[in-house]
Amino acid sequence: MNENLFASFITPTLMGLPIIVLIISFPNILFPSPNRLVNNRLVSFQQWLVQLVLKQMMAMHNLKGRTWSLMLISLIMFIGSTNLLGLLPHSFTPTTQLSMNLGMAIPLWAGAVITGFRHKTKASLAHFLPQGTPIPLIPLLVIIETISLFIQPMALAVRLTANITAGHLLMHLIGGATLVLTSISPPTAMITFIILILLTILEFAVALIQAYVFTLLVSLYLHDNT
Repeated sequence: MNENLFASFITPTLMGLPIIVLIISFPNILFPSPNRLVNNRLVSFQQWLVQLVLKQMMAMHNLKGRTWSLMLISLIMFIGSTNLLGLLPHSFTPTTQLSMNLGMAIPLWAGAVITGFRHKTKASLAHFLPQGTPIPLIPLLVIIETISLFIQPMALAVRLTANITAGHLLMHLIGGATLVLTSISPPTAMITFIILILLTILEFAVALIQAYVFTLLVSLYLHDNT
């Protein structure tokens, strides 16, 4: 029980070199490219699920926004698979690193905003000043809207990092308490073990929901700028 509570969030290394690239590349194995005329049930289910999510996410976009469909579906598959793999024992979850989440959020947000300023310049600039604003409040509102615009990628990254990190910490704490209570009070340990199982099921749902929320917010930013 002397293990550091945050030890599981340290980037693993091999011979002094970080192996985060290998960990990020590992989820690609879970989504094989179909090379048969008739696919098996797993690949067929994956394709059906991808088409369902893509259809719901692209329904609100115009033709220009739908050019991002491959990027968005790849994003949700990557985040969802890394979150799920991070629930395995003695594994590492890349999405608990704020730097990585910012690395995903900032380029996607910047691409959506630049697209808006390029193709809908007037509409994009109009977001900084709502219609009917009193003249004395114009400078203040422009500053507030500018700050809110630049805070969007930070909110994306912090939301994903906080939710995944909080779940892992809670599972670690309850698991440690269950181990200690096993020799002290077996009935209480059984109760905490049941709570741990329920929390694990909840974390599976949170892993998928956070992937969907992250991608959906990027999709909404894109919709506002196309």
